[in-house]
Amino acid sequence: MPKHTANVFRVALAVLFLSCAACGANADNSSSEPSTPEDESGQTASTGGEESGDTGDVGGTVEVERNFIATNLDVPWGFAFLPDGDALFTERDSGRLLRMDDSGNIEEVQMLPTRGYGEGGSLGLAVSPDYEQDGYVYAYYTTEEDNRVVRFRLGEEPEPILIGIPFNSYHDGGRISFGPDGMLYIATGDAGDPSNSQDRGSLGGKILRLTPDGGIPEDNPFPNSPVYSYGHRNVEGLAWDTRGRLYASEFGQDAYDEVNLIRPGEDYGWPEFEGDGGEEAEAAGYVNPVTTWPTSEASPSGAEILKNGAIPQWEGDLFVAALRGQRLWRLELGPDGQVTDREELLKDEVGRIRNVVQAPDGSLWVTTSNLDGYGSPVSDQDDWILRLAPRGG
Repeated sequence: MPKHTANVFRVALAVLFLSCAACGANADNSSSEPSTPEDESGQTASTGGEESGDTGDVGGTVEVERNFIATNLDVPWGFAFLPDGDALFTERDSGRLLRMDDSGNIEEVQMLPTRGYGEGGSLGLAVSPDYEQDGYVYAYYTTEEDNRVVRFRLGEEPEPILIGIPFNSYHDGGRISFGPDGMLYIATGDAGDPSNSQDRGSLGGKILRLTPDGGIPEDNPFPNSPVYSYGHRNVEGLAWDTRGRLYASEFGQDAYDEVNLIRPGEDYGWPEFEGDGGEEAEAAGYVNPVTTWPTSEASPSGAEILKNGAIPQWEGDLFVAALRGQRLWRLELGPDGQVTDREELLKDEVGRIRNVVQAPDGSLWVTTSNLDGYGSPVSDQDDWILRLAPRGG
Protein backbone atom coordinates (compact mmCIF):
# COMPACT_ATOMS: atom_id res chain seq x y z
CA MET A 1 0.00 0.00 0.00
CA PRO A 2 1.24 3.52 -0.71
CA LYS A 3 2.47 5.21 2.40
CA HIS A 4 2.21 8.88 3.30
CA THR A 5 4.00 10.24 6.33
CA ALA A 6 2.46 13.36 7.80
CA ASN A 7 4.56 16.34 8.69
CA VAL A 8 4.11 15.64 12.38
CA PHE A 9 5.24 17.95 15.11
CA ARG A 10 4.43 18.01 18.78
CA VAL A 11 4.30 21.45 20.32
CA ALA A 12 4.07 21.58 24.11
CA LEU A 13 2.10 24.80 24.37
CA ALA A 14 -0.30 25.41 27.21
CA VAL A 15 -3.68 26.29 25.80
CA LEU A 16 -4.48 29.89 26.53
CA PHE A 17 -8.13 29.77 25.71
CA LEU A 18 -10.07 32.91 24.92
CA SER A 19 -13.13 32.19 26.99
CA CYS A 20 -16.55 33.72 26.81
CA ALA A 21 -19.35 32.40 28.97
CA ALA A 22 -22.41 32.67 26.76
CA CYS A 23 -24.65 30.88 29.15
CA GLY A 24 -28.06 29.56 28.30
CA ALA A 25 -28.63 31.76 25.26
CA ASN A 26 -31.82 30.83 23.44
CA ALA A 27 -33.15 32.06 20.15
CA ASP A 28 -36.18 34.22 19.85
CA ASN A 29 -39.24 32.65 18.27
CA SER A 30 -38.50 32.20 14.61
CA SER A 31 -41.17 30.76 12.37
CA SER A 32 -39.74 30.77 8.91
CA GLU A 33 -39.27 28.90 5.67
CA PRO A 34 -36.39 30.79 4.05
CA SER A 35 -36.11 30.68 0.31
CA THR A 36 -32.36 30.12 0.08
CA PRO A 37 -30.10 27.64 1.90
CA GLU A 38 -27.30 28.45 4.29
CA ASP A 39 -24.19 26.39 3.80
CA GLU A 40 -21.25 25.36 5.97
CA SER A 41 -19.78 28.83 5.56
CA GLY A 42 -22.71 30.14 7.60
CA GLN A 43 -23.72 32.35 4.70
CA THR A 44 -26.98 32.23 2.77
CA ALA A 45 -26.18 30.47 -0.47
CA SER A 46 -27.80 30.42 -3.84
CA THR A 47 -28.78 27.07 -5.33
CA GLY A 48 -25.61 25.08 -5.90
CA GLY A 49 -23.65 26.64 -3.00
CA GLU A 50 -22.03 24.63 -0.14
CA GLU A 51 -23.25 23.74 3.42
CA SER A 52 -23.08 26.23 5.49
CA GLY A 53 -24.05 13.96 29.58
CA ASP A 54 -23.86 14.20 32.65
CA THR A 55 -21.65 16.56 34.60
CA GLY A 56 -19.34 13.94 36.05
CA ASP A 57 -17.59 14.06 39.38
CA VAL A 58 -14.59 16.28 38.89
CA GLY A 59 -11.52 14.54 40.25
CA GLY A 60 -9.37 17.66 40.20
CA THR A 61 -8.25 20.18 37.61
CA VAL A 62 -5.40 19.72 35.17
CA GLU A 63 -3.61 22.16 32.92
CA VAL A 64 -4.52 21.46 29.31
CA GLU A 65 -1.98 21.69 26.54
CA ARG A 66 -2.35 21.61 22.79
CA ASN A 67 -0.24 19.35 20.58
CA PHE A 68 -0.36 19.46 16.80
CA ILE A 69 -0.04 15.80 15.84
CA ALA A 70 -0.57 15.85 12.06
CA THR A 71 -0.48 18.48 9.31
CA ASN A 72 -0.84 18.86 5.54
CA LEU A 73 -4.14 16.99 5.40
CA ASP A 74 -6.93 17.56 2.87
CA VAL A 75 -10.22 18.31 4.69
CA PRO A 76 -10.25 15.45 7.22
CA TRP A 77 -13.90 14.66 7.96
CA GLY A 78 -14.79 11.30 9.55
CA PHE A 79 -12.78 9.83 12.42
CA ALA A 80 -12.76 6.50 14.25
CA PHE A 81 -10.33 4.46 16.30
CA LEU A 82 -9.40 0.80 15.88
CA PRO A 83 -9.07 -1.49 18.92
CA ASP A 84 -5.27 -1.25 18.71
CA GLY A 85 -5.49 2.54 19.11
CA ASP A 86 -4.70 3.45 15.49
CA ALA A 87 -6.87 6.23 14.05
CA LEU A 88 -8.79 5.95 10.80
CA PHE A 89 -10.01 9.04 9.02
CA THR A 90 -11.45 10.14 5.71
CA GLU A 91 -10.49 13.08 3.54
CA ARG A 92 -13.67 14.56 2.13
CA ASP A 93 -12.45 15.61 -1.30
CA SER A 94 -9.65 13.15 -2.05
CA GLY A 95 -11.64 10.02 -1.12
CA ARG A 96 -8.62 8.63 0.71
CA LEU A 97 -9.09 6.48 3.80
CA LEU A 98 -6.05 7.02 6.00
CA ARG A 99 -4.64 5.25 9.04
CA MET A 100 -2.40 6.91 11.63
CA ASP A 101 -0.40 5.00 14.22
CA ASP A 102 0.70 6.27 17.64
CA SER A 103 3.95 7.64 16.22
CA GLY A 104 2.10 9.88 13.78
CA ASN A 105 2.85 7.92 10.61
CA ILE A 106 -0.05 8.11 8.15
CA GLU A 107 -0.69 5.38 5.62
CA GLU A 108 -3.27 5.35 2.82
CA VAL A 109 -5.42 2.25 3.31
CA GLN A 110 -7.57 2.62 0.19
CA MET A 111 -9.58 5.00 -1.96
CA LEU A 112 -13.31 5.12 -1.36
CA PRO A 113 -15.43 5.25 -4.56
CA THR A 114 -16.81 8.72 -3.95
CA ARG A 115 -17.08 11.84 -6.03
CA GLY A 116 -15.98 14.99 -4.23
CA TYR A 117 -18.54 17.70 -4.97
CA GLY A 118 -19.31 20.63 -2.69
CA GLU A 119 -20.09 19.33 0.77
CA GLY A 120 -20.43 15.79 -0.49
CA GLY A 121 -17.59 13.32 -0.72
CA SER A 122 -16.01 10.94 1.74
CA LEU A 123 -17.70 11.83 5.03
CA GLY A 124 -18.56 9.86 8.17
CA LEU A 125 -16.68 6.85 9.49
CA ALA A 126 -17.38 4.29 12.22
CA VAL A 127 -15.75 1.08 13.44
CA SER A 128 -17.88 -1.94 14.29
CA PRO A 129 -18.32 -2.52 18.04
CA ASP A 130 -17.39 -6.12 17.21
CA TYR A 131 -14.42 -5.19 15.04
CA GLU A 132 -12.12 -7.78 16.57
CA GLN A 133 -14.58 -10.47 15.44
CA ASP A 134 -16.01 -9.09 12.17
CA GLY A 135 -13.38 -6.56 11.01
CA TYR A 136 -15.98 -4.14 9.64
CA VAL A 137 -15.51 -0.43 9.07
CA TYR A 138 -18.51 1.72 8.06
CA ALA A 139 -18.42 4.82 5.85
CA TYR A 140 -20.87 7.43 4.55
CA TYR A 141 -20.05 8.90 1.16
CA THR A 142 -21.47 10.55 -1.92
CA THR A 143 -21.77 8.88 -5.31
CA GLU A 144 -23.09 10.13 -8.65
CA GLU A 145 -26.61 9.13 -7.59
CA ASP A 146 -26.93 9.38 -3.82
CA ASN A 147 -25.38 9.50 -0.39
CA ARG A 148 -24.96 6.00 1.00
CA VAL A 149 -23.64 3.99 3.92
CA VAL A 150 -21.34 1.04 3.29
CA ARG A 151 -19.35 -1.45 5.30
CA PHE A 152 -16.11 -3.20 4.38
CA ARG A 153 -12.99 -4.78 5.74
CA LEU A 154 -9.91 -2.64 5.27
CA GLY A 155 -8.63 -2.87 1.73
CA GLU A 156 -11.77 -4.62 0.43
CA GLU A 157 -14.68 -3.52 -1.75
CA PRO A 158 -17.40 -1.61 0.14
CA GLU A 159 -20.77 -3.32 0.57
CA PRO A 160 -23.75 -0.90 0.57
CA ILE A 161 -26.09 -1.27 3.55
CA LEU A 162 -28.19 1.87 2.91
CA ILE A 163 -28.58 3.68 -0.41
CA GLY A 164 -30.81 6.45 -1.68
CA ILE A 165 -30.02 9.19 0.84
CA PRO A 166 -30.68 12.50 -0.97
CA PHE A 167 -27.55 14.40 -2.02
CA ASN A 168 -26.67 17.86 -3.25
CA SER A 169 -23.69 20.20 -3.20
CA TYR A 170 -24.82 21.23 0.28
CA HIS A 171 -26.71 19.75 3.28
CA ASP A 172 -25.41 16.21 2.90
CA GLY A 173 -25.21 15.42 6.62
CA GLY A 174 -22.80 12.52 6.84
CA ARG A 175 -22.01 11.71 10.46
CA ILE A 176 -22.37 8.04 11.45
CA SER A 177 -21.78 6.46 14.85
CA PHE A 178 -22.62 3.35 16.82
CA GLY A 179 -24.73 4.10 19.86
CA PRO A 180 -24.44 2.45 23.26
CA ASP A 181 -27.24 0.10 22.13
CA GLY A 182 -24.99 -1.28 19.36
CA MET A 183 -27.11 0.24 16.60
CA LEU A 184 -25.76 2.40 13.77
CA TYR A 185 -27.02 5.99 13.78
CA ILE A 186 -26.84 8.03 10.56
CA ALA A 187 -27.22 11.82 10.33
CA THR A 188 -28.54 13.14 7.02
CA GLY A 189 -29.24 16.58 5.56
CA ASP A 190 -32.25 17.85 3.66
CA ALA A 191 -30.10 18.11 0.47
CA GLY A 192 -31.42 21.62 -0.12
CA ASP A 193 -35.08 20.52 -0.19
CA PRO A 194 -36.71 21.44 3.15
CA SER A 195 -39.74 19.27 2.38
CA ASN A 196 -37.54 16.18 2.80
CA SER A 197 -37.24 16.88 6.51
CA GLN A 198 -40.95 16.48 7.29
CA ASP A 199 -41.47 13.58 4.86
CA ARG A 200 -40.94 10.37 6.83
CA GLY A 201 -40.76 8.53 3.52
CA SER A 202 -37.58 10.42 2.64
CA LEU A 203 -34.17 9.61 4.12
CA GLY A 204 -33.18 13.31 4.02
CA GLY A 205 -33.25 15.62 7.03
CA LYS A 206 -33.28 12.74 9.51
CA ILE A 207 -31.40 10.77 12.08
CA LEU A 208 -31.66 7.13 10.98
CA ARG A 209 -31.09 3.98 13.03
CA LEU A 210 -30.08 0.60 11.61
CA THR A 211 -28.75 -2.72 12.81
CA PRO A 212 -25.07 -3.30 11.94
CA ASP A 213 -26.05 -5.33 8.86
CA GLY A 214 -28.39 -2.62 7.57
CA GLY A 215 -31.66 -4.00 8.91
CA ILE A 216 -34.38 -2.03 10.65
CA PRO A 217 -34.46 -2.55 14.43
CA GLU A 218 -37.78 -3.83 15.71
CA ASP A 219 -37.91 -1.10 18.36
CA ASN A 220 -37.52 1.81 15.91
CA PRO A 221 -40.28 4.40 16.50
CA PHE A 222 -41.92 3.89 13.10
CA PRO A 223 -42.65 0.35 11.85
CA ASN A 224 -40.41 -0.85 9.04
CA SER A 225 -38.69 2.53 8.85
CA PRO A 226 -35.08 3.51 9.57
CA VAL A 227 -36.25 6.96 10.74
CA TYR A 228 -35.34 7.66 14.36
CA SER A 229 -36.06 11.41 14.41
CA TYR A 230 -37.00 13.93 11.74
CA GLY A 231 -37.51 17.63 11.06
CA HIS A 232 -33.75 18.23 10.80
CA ARG A 233 -32.02 20.58 8.39
CA ASN A 234 -28.44 19.32 8.34
CA VAL A 235 -27.03 17.24 11.19
CA GLU A 236 -23.26 16.69 11.27
CA GLY A 237 -22.62 15.73 14.90
CA LEU A 238 -23.83 12.86 17.13
CA ALA A 239 -22.80 12.25 20.75
CA TRP A 240 -24.09 10.19 23.68
CA ASP A 241 -23.74 10.87 27.40
CA THR A 242 -23.24 8.25 30.11
CA ARG A 243 -27.01 7.86 30.50
CA GLY A 244 -27.38 6.97 26.82
CA ARG A 245 -28.93 10.30 25.82
CA LEU A 246 -28.22 11.32 22.23
CA TYR A 247 -27.30 14.89 21.27
CA ALA A 248 -27.12 16.17 17.69
CA SER A 249 -25.57 19.37 16.33
CA GLU A 250 -27.48 20.96 13.47
CA PHE A 251 -27.02 23.78 10.98
CA GLY A 252 -29.66 26.48 10.91
CA GLN A 253 -30.11 28.89 8.04
CA ASP A 254 -30.05 32.64 8.50
CA ALA A 255 -30.52 33.04 12.23
CA TYR A 256 -29.67 30.15 14.57
CA ASP A 257 -27.67 26.94 14.71
CA GLU A 258 -28.59 24.44 17.41
CA VAL A 259 -27.99 21.34 19.49
CA ASN A 260 -30.89 18.97 20.05
CA LEU A 261 -31.48 16.29 22.66
CA ILE A 262 -32.84 13.49 20.50
CA ARG A 263 -35.83 11.38 21.47
CA PRO A 264 -37.10 8.55 19.25
CA GLY A 265 -39.93 9.48 16.91
CA GLU A 266 -39.83 13.23 17.63
CA ASP A 267 -40.06 16.07 15.12
CA TYR A 268 -37.44 18.83 15.49
CA GLY A 269 -39.31 21.43 13.50
CA TRP A 270 -37.44 22.25 10.30
CA PRO A 271 -38.54 24.00 8.09
CA GLU A 272 -41.40 25.39 10.21
CA PHE A 273 -39.01 26.67 12.88
CA GLU A 274 -35.35 27.66 12.94
CA GLY A 275 -33.81 27.62 16.39
CA ASP A 276 -35.98 27.78 19.50
CA GLY A 277 -39.62 28.28 18.60
CA GLY A 278 -40.71 28.47 22.23
CA GLU A 279 -44.25 27.62 23.26
CA GLU A 280 -45.53 28.04 19.73
CA ALA A 281 -43.29 25.24 18.47
CA GLU A 282 -44.10 22.99 21.42
CA ALA A 283 -47.83 23.54 20.91
CA ALA A 284 -47.40 22.45 17.29
CA GLY A 285 -45.72 19.21 18.39
CA TYR A 286 -42.10 20.13 17.71
CA VAL A 287 -39.13 19.71 20.06
CA ASN A 288 -37.06 22.81 20.81
CA PRO A 289 -33.24 22.69 20.92
CA VAL A 290 -31.30 22.64 24.19
CA THR A 291 -29.06 25.47 23.01
CA THR A 292 -28.70 27.77 20.01
CA TRP A 293 -26.14 30.17 18.57
CA PRO A 294 -26.19 32.92 15.97
CA THR A 295 -24.90 31.33 12.76
CA SER A 296 -21.82 33.59 12.91
CA GLU A 297 -20.72 31.78 16.09
CA ALA A 298 -21.18 28.19 15.03
CA SER A 299 -22.03 26.30 11.82
CA PRO A 300 -21.72 23.21 14.05
CA SER A 301 -20.21 20.02 12.75
CA GLY A 302 -18.70 17.18 14.83
CA ALA A 303 -19.71 16.61 18.46
CA GLU A 304 -18.35 14.57 21.37
CA ILE A 305 -19.09 14.08 25.07
CA LEU A 306 -16.04 13.42 27.22
CA LYS A 307 -16.61 10.19 29.19
CA ASN A 308 -13.96 8.68 31.45
CA GLY A 309 -11.65 11.21 29.87
CA ALA A 310 -8.22 12.55 30.73
CA ILE A 311 -9.37 16.10 31.57
CA PRO A 312 -11.39 15.84 34.79
CA GLN A 313 -12.77 19.39 34.79
CA TRP A 314 -14.36 18.66 31.39
CA GLU A 315 -15.81 15.27 32.29
CA GLY A 316 -19.35 14.87 30.96
CA ASP A 317 -19.20 18.06 28.87
CA LEU A 318 -20.45 18.23 25.29
CA PHE A 319 -17.97 19.59 22.74
CA VAL A 320 -19.15 20.94 19.39
CA ALA A 321 -16.87 21.90 16.49
CA ALA A 322 -17.72 25.22 14.84
CA LEU A 323 -16.83 25.91 11.21
CA ARG A 324 -17.85 29.50 10.52
CA GLY A 325 -17.51 30.21 14.26
CA GLN A 326 -13.86 29.05 14.18
CA ARG A 327 -13.94 27.73 17.73
CA LEU A 328 -14.63 24.66 19.82
CA TRP A 329 -17.68 25.00 22.03
CA ARG A 330 -17.71 23.36 25.47
CA LEU A 331 -21.23 22.88 26.82
CA GLU A 332 -21.84 21.88 30.43
CA LEU A 333 -24.82 19.55 30.83
CA GLY A 334 -27.08 19.32 33.85
CA PRO A 335 -28.63 16.13 35.30
CA ASP A 336 -31.76 16.76 33.20
CA GLY A 337 -29.69 16.87 30.01
CA GLN A 338 -30.07 20.62 29.54
CA VAL A 339 -27.19 22.99 28.83
CA THR A 340 -26.19 24.91 31.96
CA ASP A 341 -23.11 26.81 30.74
CA ARG A 342 -21.02 27.40 27.61
CA GLU A 343 -17.40 28.25 26.91
CA GLU A 344 -15.47 29.05 23.76
CA LEU A 345 -12.15 27.25 23.22
CA LEU A 346 -9.55 27.77 20.48
CA LYS A 347 -11.45 30.82 19.25
CA ASP A 348 -9.87 32.20 16.05
CA GLU A 349 -6.68 30.24 16.77
CA VAL A 350 -6.73 27.42 14.20
CA GLY A 351 -9.47 28.43 11.76
CA ARG A 352 -12.52 26.36 10.88
CA ILE A 353 -13.01 23.36 13.15
CA ARG A 354 -14.68 20.33 11.60
CA ASN A 355 -14.61 17.56 14.16
CA VAL A 356 -13.84 16.64 17.75
CA VAL A 357 -13.40 13.05 18.95
CA GLN A 358 -12.29 11.35 22.15
CA ALA A 359 -9.19 9.22 21.66
CA PRO A 360 -8.67 5.91 23.51
CA ASP A 361 -6.35 7.63 26.00
CA GLY A 362 -9.10 10.08 27.01
CA SER A 363 -7.67 13.09 25.19
CA LEU A 364 -9.67 15.12 22.66
CA TRP A 365 -8.62 15.27 19.03
CA VAL A 366 -9.73 18.28 16.99
CA THR A 367 -9.55 18.57 13.20
CA THR A 368 -9.57 21.70 11.06
CA SER A 369 -11.33 22.35 7.77
CA ASN A 370 -9.53 25.34 6.29
CA LEU A 371 -9.17 23.82 2.81
CA ASP A 372 -12.88 23.09 2.32
CA GLY A 373 -13.53 26.05 0.03
CA TYR A 374 -15.05 28.31 2.67
CA GLY A 375 -12.11 29.30 4.81
CA SER A 376 -8.54 30.42 4.29
CA PRO A 377 -5.49 28.42 5.31
CA VAL A 378 -4.11 29.54 8.66
CA SER A 379 -0.65 28.36 7.63
CA ASP A 380 1.04 26.39 4.87
CA GLN A 381 0.51 23.25 6.97
CA ASP A 382 -3.31 23.09 6.89
CA ASP A 383 -5.31 21.02 7.54
CA TRP A 384 -4.34 19.85 11.04
CA ILE A 385 -5.17 17.40 13.78
CA LEU A 386 -4.70 18.81 17.28
CA ARG A 387 -4.69 16.93 20.57
CA LEU A 388 -5.99 18.45 23.82
CA ALA A 389 -4.65 16.63 26.88
CA PRO A 390 -3.20 17.22 30.33
CA ARG A 391 0.20 18.88 30.25
CA GLY A 392 2.83 16.19 29.87
CA GLY A 393 0.16 13.51 29.28
